[in-house]
Amino acid sequence: MSDLARTEPYGVLLYYKYASVPDLDELASFYERNCSSLGLLGRVRLAPHGVNVTVGGKLLALEAHIDAVQSNALFEGTDFKLASCDQPLNDKVAKECGFTSLSIRIVEELVTFSSHPLIRSPDISIAGRHLSAVEFHSVLQSAGKLLDEGSPTSNERPVLLDARNLYETRIGKFQTPGVETLDPEIRQYSDLHDWIDNNSERLRGKHILMYCTGGIRCEMASAYIKGKGSGFENVYQLYGGIQRYLEQFPNGGFFRGKNFVFDHRISVGSSNTNVLSTCLLCSCPFDDYSSRCRCASCRMLVLVCDSCRVEGSIYMCELCQIHGKCGISAPATENCKSEVLPEEIKLKIPLSSGRQAKTTGAIASRKLRILCLHGFRQNASSFKGRTASLAKKLRNIAELVFVDAPHELCFIYQPSVVDGHSKVSTEHRGPPKEKCNKKFAWLVPPDFSAGSEADWKEADGPFDPLQYQQQTGGFDSSLAYLKSTYLRDGPFDGILGFSQGAAMAALVCARKDKLKGEMDFRFAILCSGFALNLAEFEHGSINCPSLHIFGSDRGRDRQIPNTASAGLAEYFEDGSRVIIEHDNGHIIPTRPPYIDEIKDFLQRFL
Repeated sequence: MSDLARTEPYGVLLYYKYASVPDLDELASFYERNCSSLGLLGRVRLAPHGVNVTVGGKLLALEAHIDAVQSNALFEGTDFKLASCDQPLNDKVAKECGFTSLSIRIVEELVTFSSHPLIRSPDISIAGRHLSAVEFHSVLQSAGKLLDEGSPTSNERPVLLDARNLYETRIGKFQTPGVETLDPEIRQYSDLHDWIDNNSERLRGKHILMYCTGGIRCEMASAYIKGKGSGFENVYQLYGGIQRYLEQFPNGGFFRGKNFVFDHRISVGSSNTNVLSTCLLCSCPFDDYSSRCRCASCRMLVLVCDSCRVEGSIYMCELCQIHGKCGISAPATENCKSEVLPEEIKLKIPLSSGRQAKTTGAIASRKLRILCLHGFRQNASSFKGRTASLAKKLRNIAELVFVDAPHELCFIYQPSVVDGHSKVSTEHRGPPKEKCNKKFAWLVPPDFSAGSEADWKEADGPFDPLQYQQQTGGFDSSLAYLKSTYLRDGPFDGILGFSQGAAMAALVCARKDKLKGEMDFRFAILCSGFALNLAEFEHGSINCPSLHIFGSDRGRDRQIPNTASAGLAEYFEDGSRVIIEHDNGHIIPTRPPYIDEIKDFLQRFL
């Protein structure tokens, strides 16, 4: 590039817009023609619900691009954030940030809010109220004054929620006296969904002020928080993000440190030159990511100062240190694909505390652990036997863990009928109780009383095919029992329930948010299930990825009707449920194509 070209004013342009895009292909063609003709480089992401653009080029070209975009009514009200800067000088950084080429892609989501493949994106129309930089600053300023004049109640105090990744918050964040700042310390934005779920009680009833780099991440996250309903109404977001705030308050205002950006600039600071972060190894003040050092295990950016950095060294980030990551990956190659180190290589990884940790080999793949709940009048042993084929075919991706239900049932017998009268002999009562396998249940009739001195009990009447509808009691004790199981044998990635076990699992799914920290799981598999005690929940209201397996209307399931299992599935969100109907009766099918569909569902969580 000539010296003359380098002296021409250069800049970076960021903008996003949530709106229904009528023709994605036509819009992609526009960006291809316009950006190519103007010499713009960077990333353009198009989705059915909007666009997200970060491009760089000559300032005059960027201004011409803005004019062209604004001529489309789709972009009415768009906030175009244009900043002048030097041209990329570090080809490595420019390439990693996507500023050496033009990338235009059509995607499903502009930003990936959840790593759960079946979780539906929040309704962006209910996103938090936009606050301008001045309004945002004023709220923080007022909060400090309130504390000086007399402490307000905890619910009156605003809470700052940083929607960015840990490597961003390391080098800069809002710090306001008396105002709590919540830093989720996440590796990637898709982890924020789970953090919000796990910390919803810390947010309930509070005035939540959210911020991110340019605003787009707050749109999705604030909508998700507001979607939680009562207690989450007061959610606000910094319009234009930290970038607009620093433009309004060049001295930094309440923001300390630097604003991490996803282009060749790496970070942008205010006139306040305070350094918040430190070197991973020596703990000296340092906030420069230009060396692009990364954690060998999770690939997150880490800060290593010039004095500590040695070519070829391998580093482990603070999160991997905390969580005891036992395996590592090799440094990324030029095309950012990681390679696995041979198992026999042992590495000494420098830790920020000055200690050294030894790790070996590649990260071991972990199977999914699934807690299995048996049906009515069954036990863990019999259910394990019935699902032996399933366990065998899933052995490479899942471990099935079986547990007895908490309610022990008495043994019953059906007396024979002779001339219209019941008649029973001792041998008809069955073998001694101590020689029989115990039978259990999750949910029982409201008048259920456990235990019996008799070995066997005569049935009250003929078998009732609708008996499952009467088993409505015992949920609290069953839930307490499952909590203790989690504490003893957990953690588990998912819950599998069969018949009555599926009804119990569905009740747990309906309370998933309230059980955070006690019973964490990512998905549920409900086989031949039915709905009990779900009257308080609306159809489509249970937000949990779920797989429903049951017999079709011709499926010969004589215990649980097809309509009952289909009705249970209706309580789960349409975008997060998968249904498999089969023709094999009251079982979990393991022949193709059903087993392939089950594996496909589980693979999404590996």
